[in-house]
Amino acid sequence: MTAGNQEVLEGPFTTRQLLRIDEALRAADGSTGLTFSVYVGEILEPVKEGAEKLHGTLANPGSSVLVAVSPAQRQLEIITGSTARKRLADRDCKLAALSMAAAFSGGDLAGGIVSGLAQLADHAGKPLT
Repeated sequence: MTAGNQEVLEGPFTTRQLLRIDEALRAADGSTGLTFSVYVGEILEPVKEGAEKLHGTLANPGSSVLVAVSPAQRQLEIITGSTARKRLADRDCKLAALSMAAAFSGGDLAGGIVSGLAQLADHAGKPLT
């Protein structure tokens, strides 16, 4: 999410919203030791497999959590890597997704992402030692 990226500048978020999402990502990463990422845009069909392919391109997919949102397709996928999955059950991801979807339906894309990241981080807890 660099400000110099023209695609980001023309995206669905204001600078303030991007900063909120960036802070939520940093907080989730820092509190859990996992790596959280957000993708907003078109997801290849079938959507679940498209989101899984996106997740596979991350630097360390095993310990990564991807929140993939396609407003145009009205789709949301949360993909967890093998290590992340041990700390985030499907039920936890579904609860976060329901919360995000409620915010999205109210027109708050950024707020839904921020609150979803916080919920996922809370469910994942602190890094295992």
